Amino acid sequence: MPDPVNPTGDIPPSTYPGERLGLPEEGVGSVGRVGRRIVALLVDWAIANVIALLVGPYATNEHSWATLGIFALMQVLFIPTIGGSVGHRLLGMRVAPIRGGWVGLWRPVVRTLLLVIVVPALVWDSDQRGFHDKVAGTVLIRA
Repeated sequence: MPDPVNPTGDIPPSTYPGERLGLPEEGVGSVGRVGRRIVALLVDWAIANVIALLVGPYATNEHSWATLGIFALMQVLFIPTIGGSVGHRLLGMRVAPIRGGWVGLWRPVVRTLLLVIVVPALVWDSDQRGFHDKVAGTVLIRA
């Protein structure tokens, strides 16, 4: 039955990212904002690129795939062990499951697979969670 008070089922807009998730507006535990996220991504990509340079020649198709593979491996290894990628941690963020507790092993794998496809990471909700975070049940918060 439709709700007589809210017949369309719309969720009222939040006043800040993370409000609907019960997160604070700012400070520790708040949603990691766009600027930090982009810089963290660039840090992680640069690290993966340097490692790929040590493995093989630059400006080849193999180098591009190696960089992407190393980037993905770093995400999958570091999210469950140190709470986020190297870039996340350097910029004071961590990946947390929405329901609390340990992020586990499957969440980083699902999140990373969707992240390397790129498009799901560009589709955000009002809580600034990309589709990759929504599917994995995670949120990137300030540590």
